[in-house]
Amino acid sequence: MERMQQIVGRARAAFNSGRSRPLEFRIQQLKALERMVQEKEKEILAAIKADLNKCGHNAYSHEIMGVLGELALTMEKLPSWAAPQPVKKNLVTMRDEAYINYEPLGVVLVIGAWNYPFVLVMQPLIGAIAAGNAVVVKPSEVSANTARLVAELLPQYLDKELYPVVTGGVPETTELLTQRFDHILYTGNTAVGKIVMAAAAKHLTPVTLELGGKSPCYIDRDCDLAVACRRITWGKYMNCGQTCIAPDYILCHPSIQGKVVENIKATLKEFYGDDVKSSPDYERIINQRHFKRVKSLLEGQKIAFGGETDEASCFIAPTILTDVSPESKVMEEEIFGPVLPILTVKSVEEAIEFINRREKPLALYVFSNNKQLIKRVISETSSGGVTGNDVIMHFFLPTLPFGGVGHSGMGAYHGRHSFETFSHRRSCLIKDLKMESTNKMRYPPSSQKKVDWAKFFFLKRFNKARVGLFVVALLGVVAAVMIKVVN
Repeated sequence: MERMQQIVGRARAAFNSGRSRPLEFRIQQLKALERMVQEKEKEILAAIKADLNKCGHNAYSHEIMGVLGELALTMEKLPSWAAPQPVKKNLVTMRDEAYINYEPLGVVLVIGAWNYPFVLVMQPLIGAIAAGNAVVVKPSEVSANTARLVAELLPQYLDKELYPVVTGGVPETTELLTQRFDHILYTGNTAVGKIVMAAAAKHLTPVTLELGGKSPCYIDRDCDLAVACRRITWGKYMNCGQTCIAPDYILCHPSIQGKVVENIKATLKEFYGDDVKSSPDYERIINQRHFKRVKSLLEGQKIAFGGETDEASCFIAPTILTDVSPESKVMEEEIFGPVLPILTVKSVEEAIEFINRREKPLALYVFSNNKQLIKRVISETSSGGVTGNDVIMHFFLPTLPFGGVGHSGMGAYHGRHSFETFSHRRSCLIKDLKMESTNKMRYPPSSQKKVDWAKFFFLKRFNKARVGLFVVALLGVVAAVMIKVVN
């Protein structure tokens, strides 16, 4: 307990010294982070390979590229994001200064996930540094190699007191959560999300929870199946299915179920060859516990393709299940593995109804040549994010906030949204001490006349086109008349 108290205490003292606030300092730290990623690329790729059996090309494109992109965007845009933001004023505040000031929250905690162990720690860290906070970084202990590397590298490049790294498992995280933070961002599952939120509530600490859920994928009959299935296959089986926004299950009409299976099988061969186990592009399940969990989901199911497993190497082949019952075990929890159940629905109405009966997912996917149908699914369902006619891709556009809703999480980040998540938007109004007589309508004693004037000033909405410059001229007259009336 003492150790965690000391780490957080040191970060708090460093934050209170004010050194993380100047824009130049934040940009300098982000530059150092960029240098770290560039200089230690080989080590980072090796750690990800050791954790998830991910080849260098995939690790680079899934993890490092996203971090470098986020850094470049943040360093370029930070001066404009952090600038005071003027707001529209009303008649009463015409002469005043009114703006939103972005200020750091203080000491924030970032708890990373094991499935993308580098990018899911670094992206929130970038936003938190950009906003001027001190950040306690807690990588996931499940991806032990990457966690160790992050703990080793960050202090070599960043301010050690402002951005400490804490390693360890459940006891360490539990202890860490007893400390007081000004914001917590957690990426992981819903069960732990509830624990994080309960711990945060004791200190009234706001949270951003990036959770998961069963992300549905509806395939319309009017659709280029070959293209749809290639995109779905890529998103489902990348990282061995261990992606929080992977399509979890497919909904389609019974008449196309067979074609969907055939197209996915053909694509799997195209991607991974005849022997998927020896393909450098196919990863492994993170550990034995998750291997057993995913394997158990296959019990009693109709396997249309795949199903081979090897416990020693945590290998589960890309698997497709057909005619899956909505009540089966595989439909109860997020799969988080290379198993793709197909459920049949008679219509888009039935698909929408099916999705809405369940908890809100982190992502939702719709494939159709009919854009109106895609828009209909969007307007009649709810999810953290949506991609139409593709999967995963909304994650890669930094102008879109990435986050969940309901059981799939709360709050969002990426790009400017990361900066805003870790900032307090402070309302600032600066008046001068002149024209005190115009304030008489708000001072006692009250009268109907004062209320009428207040209604005019606060509730009147002017038609800009009709009134135009007349308002400006009128203001002077109104002020003069009002002074006389109130006096």
